[in-house]
Amino acid sequence: MFRRYLAMDLGTANTIIMQDGEIILEQPSIVAIDRRTEQIIAVGERAMRMHEKTHENIKTIRPLRDGVIADFTAAQAMIHEFLRAVPRKGLARIFPVSWHVVISIPSSVTEVEKRAVRESAEQAGASQVYLIYQPMAAAIGLGLKINEPIGYMIVDIGGGTTDITVISNQGIVVDQSIRIAGDEMTQGIIDYVRKRFQVHIGERTAEEIKQRVGAAIPDLANPPEPIAIVGRDAQSGLPKEIQITHEDACEALEDTLRQIEETILKALGRTPPSLASDIYEQGIWLTGGGSLIHGLDVRLSRRTHLKVQRAEHPLLTVAIGASRVVANLDEFEFALI
Repeated sequence: MFRRYLAMDLGTANTIIMQDGEIILEQPSIVAIDRRTEQIIAVGERAMRMHEKTHENIKTIRPLRDGVIADFTAAQAMIHEFLRAVPRKGLARIFPVSWHVVISIPSSVTEVEKRAVRESAEQAGASQVYLIYQPMAAAIGLGLKINEPIGYMIVDIGGGTTDITVISNQGIVVDQSIRIAGDEMTQGIIDYVRKRFQVHIGERTAEEIKQRVGAAIPDLANPPEPIAIVGRDAQSGLPKEIQITHEDACEALEDTLRQIEETILKALGRTPPSLASDIYEQGIWLTGGGSLIHGLDVRLSRRTHLKVQRAEHPLLTVAIGASRVVANLDEFEFALI
């Protein structure tokens, strides 16, 4: 039996699988189910194309909520299909394969939630499952010197959780996590458009607004152009086109961003003075999809009076770190849960 090593960033919004340092799968974390038979009919991108566009006999489910498994059966089926989709090279195409998988999870998960992730992967076909906290994987993905007694603050804004962590000397010193992140940003945009324009929009449209004009401050140096979106007029019920600016998006995201901001300040307040001086020198690292909001680094820098820098590849930082761990399990044994 051939042994193959995979790194999986099992996210609320997207799942990324890497092998030998290369991305081999990047798919939305969603499944489509036939309501009549309860059978899985699509996962990933195929299921996302059906999301909010299906008839009553098909429902789409995101198996992970707030960074943890909310629907065990759907998660197991999704992980199973993703593992099946992994390309097999050489003799691995002929002989059975033993999958050894490192899976990243939020630092705030409970023991029950850890067990659910592990069992889902095992029942989906993984023979050996290792777990790693996402902030630790992010630090490794960023290439930080976490083996040394130097304090680093990492803010990982995912789809379901925001993890604010101070890491030093191979361990997590401060861990402040809230289940407020990209999903709440999306919902904030939906609510804002309904109240401000009396127009109903869906999750997919709100995601597009967030990605294209989402902003943390109104006074951006290089603001994105407004976008035109179409929703349903709340009064007439007819399709209606409206323009959304980055100022609109900034107002829509204010509540969520303020909560994230306050959690960062709490984490800084819990940081030992000796590590606080390191963070003053090193600054704060931003990663995760939520860190791509225009001007978020500027906003946080203004509030904390610290240097704030975004990871080079925010969406991939955790997966890159998990990939380095699975390739060097002995070296990074300290990082595993």
